[in-house]
Amino acid sequence: MATKKIIAICQSGGEFVTNKDGTLSYNGGDAYAIDIDDETELDNFKSEVADMFSCSADNMTMKYLLPGNKKTLISISKDKDLKRMINFVADTMSVDVFIISEEAAARNISNMPASRSSRTTVSEAVVPVVAADDVDMTNAIDMPEGTPLSAIPPDSNDDSHRKAAQQWENTITGLGQRFNSFTEFREALHKYSIAHGFAYRYKKNDSHRVTVKCKSQGCPWRIYASRLATTQLICIKKMSSKHTCEGAAVKAGYRATRGWVGNIIKEKLKSSPNYKPKDIADDIKREYGIQLNYSQAWRAKEIAREQLQGSYKEAYTLLPYFCEKIKETNPGSVVTFTTKDDSSFHRLFVSFHASISGFQQGCRPLLFLDSTPLNSKYQGTLLAATAADGDDGIFPVGFAVVDAETEENWHWFLQELKTAVSTSQDSQQITSQDSQQITFVADFQNGLKKSVAEVFDKCYHSYCLRHLAEKLNKDLKGQFSHEARRFMIDDFYAAAYAPKLEAFQSSAESIKSISPDAYNWVVQSEPEHWANAFFAGARYNHMSSNFGQQFYSWVSDAHELPITQMVDVLRGKMMESIYTRRVESNQWATKLTPSKEEILKNEIAVSRSFQVLLVHGATFEVRGDVVEIVDIDHWDCTCKGWQLTGMPCCHAIAVFECIGRDPYEYCSRYFTTENYRLTYAESIHPVPNVDRPLVCESTEEVAVTVTPPPTKRPPGRPKMKQPESVDIIKRQLQCSKCKGLGHNKKTCKDS
Repeated sequence: MATKKIIAICQSGGEFVTNKDGTLSYNGGDAYAIDIDDETELDNFKSEVADMFSCSADNMTMKYLLPGNKKTLISISKDKDLKRMINFVADTMSVDVFIISEEAAARNISNMPASRSSRTTVSEAVVPVVAADDVDMTNAIDMPEGTPLSAIPPDSNDDSHRKAAQQWENTITGLGQRFNSFTEFREALHKYSIAHGFAYRYKKNDSHRVTVKCKSQGCPWRIYASRLATTQLICIKKMSSKHTCEGAAVKAGYRATRGWVGNIIKEKLKSSPNYKPKDIADDIKREYGIQLNYSQAWRAKEIAREQLQGSYKEAYTLLPYFCEKIKETNPGSVVTFTTKDDSSFHRLFVSFHASISGFQQGCRPLLFLDSTPLNSKYQGTLLAATAADGDDGIFPVGFAVVDAETEENWHWFLQELKTAVSTSQDSQQITSQDSQQITFVADFQNGLKKSVAEVFDKCYHSYCLRHLAEKLNKDLKGQFSHEARRFMIDDFYAAAYAPKLEAFQSSAESIKSISPDAYNWVVQSEPEHWANAFFAGARYNHMSSNFGQQFYSWVSDAHELPITQMVDVLRGKMMESIYTRRVESNQWATKLTPSKEEILKNEIAVSRSFQVLLVHGATFEVRGDVVEIVDIDHWDCTCKGWQLTGMPCCHAIAVFECIGRDPYEYCSRYFTTENYRLTYAESIHPVPNVDRPLVCESTEEVAVTVTPPPTKRPPGRPKMKQPESVDIIKRQLQCSKCKGLGHNKKTCKDS
């Protein structure tokens, strides 16, 4: 027997409009016809419709109206629903199927007028969609005229949320209903008001009795409950269940407490950590008919996050246990913390053994010091020391969480860092060209200039070029035009990168031609700490302390977690990075790391155009556009490229080609594949039970009480960290009449 075909008229792109009689009309959009029958599968049907409308089948919601009932939209979510639709419309030969995307659904919700019945009241006409499995479809056609309408929200991934408001309609049944406590009664009343879409207020609310009335003025709905005599039960003794209001007072979100919303969104937040407050508010309005403002949704998210991640306060309590666990699972790690006199958290330092070993065995003696703010509940700052591996990748060595970026905290951090990296390196691996004095690239402010020199008495401190340029730009602001300041900043960078004294002086003179004051600023800023022409340390052409941006991006992804979990997330990122790079480097067949191999090949190509003359012994003259002198015994060239980068320059390579030497033998050992593998030879190990430690473990280990710091996150949206570059200088207002700064022609005093 042949199956009967039905024509499905698929419509998309239009909008639903509620008519005066409560029926729904669909206006606008496009329509296509598809024949379907009992054998049609929903997935195939969706796929064909998706091809027609050029949309994704995954984000598609299908709905239809029953014959004789133009008020209730029915969802098609599985094959059974599709077959039911075909049976219901068999006599009509065709059916309108509405294809709804998320954007269209949200738009329809906002356009739907409010509706109300004696059974259910919902603000903003937001009523859960009636799915095909939720009702007896044989009776659906005969639904009474007053049945609430669907506002057509998109299907929720969590059906219990979409149907929750309906399930709460009978949490209050009437006179004689009993509860175990007033708390249970208030919770039931709360759910009942959400399901029926009205707001209420307490007239009396104490430990003996509760009287509640509808918040709409003149509405007779009220309820009275008190303790049942000789028992601890709470009983509803009076109730007027009729509403005469139109639900106008239900728009405010006060009916949804932060704890209630937090419980609702908890599971979704678990799978989507970046669940935004705006999306939370939209989902609560769509699924429960309650309108939240941004701050209410944000606070609910904070509660849900704490339920999932654990208490921020508890994390500080477990800090001693956590530190011991790190040292237990990663022997050789340096982990310390301090508290203030009142036992509140002060600072925490962490350096894993794998980081210490990798820095000592494979990294250049070069460390970058920088900080980033933490926008967690208790604020604070993260201080970090990062190194550069042989392929110029970021290698975190140690980091600390402190209550504020102060001179005292930086000094403490450097002391802990010195403890971590003080183990001497294998003397057999040290070659004469590699200085073992550590070079720090760091800001000179916040006490760093003094602390670096005091803690690491034999080291080089390179002032971060970014911080210097920011200070120069700030000090010049208001004195010079936008163009003048830009030229001076460009000349300042040119002076810093200039390898020779002559080039440095030329750039400094360019600054002087614009402003003698700016020139004096540059001269007095200690160029021996930042200019290539004077700096004595080895920084391998790394001039700014913000080298470790990848590490700081990890911090920004985890800074809202409790402190122990934040540290563990960073540990996990570092563990993954070490493993990945170790596996990758095992596939390398070159003597140098990939980036350095490419640099060497480029220099070799350039060197072929030079002429080489022997001067004396190991000293050679190399002629090209300019004449340079190369001393291969001292790894020196007058162009300074070899000394600044650790890689032989094109002039030195021309000499090697002439005398038959291997240029690979004159590359710093830090750029070899062998050294790179030493950097990532050790592993960082997991720390179990970070968020949920065993009771016996935590009680045994915690000997020191740690409480949260007194600082808390201020109200308002957290401030973002300032841009990492001063290349873009804000244009300053300049008068077109007198050429003065800070005003325009209209406000010029000379006019």
